[in-house]
Amino acid sequence: MGKVKGNSGPLAQRPDNSAFKQQRLPAWSPMLTANTVLPFFYFMALICMLLGVWLLLTVQSIQEVKLDYTEAGTCDVCFEKRKNVSNAGQSCSCTVEFSIEKAFKGDVFFYYGLRNFHQNLRRYMDSRDDGQMVGRKNKLKNPTTYCQPFDKDSAGRPIAPCGAVANSMFNDSFSLKYHGPTGASVPVPLYRKGITWYTDKNVKYRNPRTENLTLAQEFEGVAKPPYWKNPVYQLDVLDPTNNGFINDDLIVWMREAAFPNFRKLYGILYRADKPFTKGLPVGNYSIKISYNFPVQYFRGRKEVMLTTLTWFGGQNHFLPIAYLVTSSLSFLLAVVLTVVWWKFGKDGKNMEE
Repeated sequence: MGKVKGNSGPLAQRPDNSAFKQQRLPAWSPMLTANTVLPFFYFMALICMLLGVWLLLTVQSIQEVKLDYTEAGTCDVCFEKRKNVSNAGQSCSCTVEFSIEKAFKGDVFFYYGLRNFHQNLRRYMDSRDDGQMVGRKNKLKNPTTYCQPFDKDSAGRPIAPCGAVANSMFNDSFSLKYHGPTGASVPVPLYRKGITWYTDKNVKYRNPRTENLTLAQEFEGVAKPPYWKNPVYQLDVLDPTNNGFINDDLIVWMREAAFPNFRKLYGILYRADKPFTKGLPVGNYSIKISYNFPVQYFRGRKEVMLTTLTWFGGQNHFLPIAYLVTSSLSFLLAVVLTVVWWKFGKDGKNMEE
């Protein structure tokens, strides 16, 4: 019986007498019985356990050496020197020694790290001008107000790159040496280019470009950030193509970290010559550090790290532990349900209402 049109009353609002509107269509709903639920829990526990063990073995195969150099070795002198702001323009170098007891095989990545440095503060993250970093000429001389107070210098000249992120750029530099069994010191070559994401290097960061002008002429009339030693077009004196807004170290630093303790890529082992063709050999090493970045003001620490990588990435135990915990909880729940089913509902005889 269909809906009566033109009438008023309760019958006028009645749905059509169809299988869909009267909910008479055939349907299927799963019957959650012990024979179907319990095998599922045991199967999920087994799968999560296998994944957790596999990922844990993968993570443990990563070799890593971490070294806190804030006050290590001869760096304690530089640490005290950087406490005084008046010494900021004075250079200071130090050396830290360490040893590798098991050879690092394959590609080796060199990282620097900071602790207790909060790059995730909203005001800090907003203190930049992406239009300027992409090479727009109008933004080069007129940075956004988000960069204040690092948008203009005391003389009123615009700062490039502007903002707190660029101004606080990490400026320590490192040179690594290997001391072989014969006593000779061999510099460890680090490949310092190609450490950025492709989209950052080719899309997000670009230098302003006008025909027949050098990079220094492009940045004429702008000032460097207050804490920088060199202007942006002289960040790399050895490679003219690695200057300006497309400098690899600048791009790596401008990608803000999500946590206060973080590390950023500094270089990759160049394995073209012996004895580094297979990685880093066993032996003693030393790192000469140009100690420039102060950490006393935010109670931070500085560190360097040498590590290998796998398809899973770096040494992170969170996901393997999460899988193992999930496996344990699933197995425990399966055992509890099995006991309950065996005692009360195996034959349906002990289930009393």
